[in-house]
Amino acid sequence: MSRQGAFISGAELSRELGVSRAAVWKQIESLRALGYRIEAVRSHGYRLQSSPDRLSAEDLSARLQTRIVGRELVCFEETDSTNLQALRLGEQGATEGTVLVAESQRGGKGRLGRHWLSPSGVNLYTSIILRPRIPPWDAPQLTFLSAVAVARAVQQVCALPARVKWPNDILINGRKVAGLLNELSAETDAVHFVVLGIGLNINMRADQIPASLRYPATSLAIEMDRPLSRVEVACAVYRQLDDLYHLYLNEGFDPIRLAWEACFDLVGEKVRVESGDRTLSGIVQGIDTDGALLVAAAGTVERVLAGDVVPVG
Repeated sequence: MSRQGAFISGAELSRELGVSRAAVWKQIESLRALGYRIEAVRSHGYRLQSSPDRLSAEDLSARLQTRIVGRELVCFEETDSTNLQALRLGEQGATEGTVLVAESQRGGKGRLGRHWLSPSGVNLYTSIILRPRIPPWDAPQLTFLSAVAVARAVQQVCALPARVKWPNDILINGRKVAGLLNELSAETDAVHFVVLGIGLNINMRADQIPASLRYPATSLAIEMDRPLSRVEVACAVYRQLDDLYHLYLNEGFDPIRLAWEACFDLVGEKVRVESGDRTLSGIVQGIDTDGALLVAAAGTVERVLAGDVVPVG
């Protein structure tokens, strides 16, 4: 039924699936119950008119066309956290490129232990398992790879001016549309696997965004003034991740760093960095090879590994 818009006869479906015509009809009814609009016309057969906006393995795999990302797809109606599930699967030997995606999360995870709001059926909550042969101190580089992938996917699908915020947010017009949380399993000198966690607000309405959030938030639908296909957006993210991961494996972090800095508006700008009890003011120089923010202050260049960056003036 993936040939949307074209008729396919019950006999052809029966032959291709190796089941009876009665079984085909039962499956058609099951799909209709899930929200698929399927037209049935005598002497023509069945035609898929539209699919529900659900992130199913079938709909995602039909559009992916990737080399590593999406080799395996694990979809949840609801889960505690896609990152937690990915960490469990990674320890069990899950294939590199395994993608986990959920319609909703009970305990979505943000940076610094913060909660990630995860209403059902409107956004993208996903985690990807990768197994790069890198030392643990290089693992933060993949956070920046993820950020570039999400920013490019948003620009590709929506033509919106997606920008990155150090270290792990995506902004549109100054409001947060996505957050990243990358975690890893490693020994002293070798990474076992990395989990790339992505939360991207796609079709969330303004009344679903709490006013109490730490930073102003938005969604693609709010910015576009219309809902989008979550499958299309998700696949764009996975394709960008796949392309950038291949670039990273072949050429290292430098092209990723340059791509990230091209999406970062604060290079050359004065900022205040708040990290725990410490506050640093200076001019942003870019990021280091490990992703540390480089800030020129008091005649030296400081490396900032964690903190909130606030533009000044």
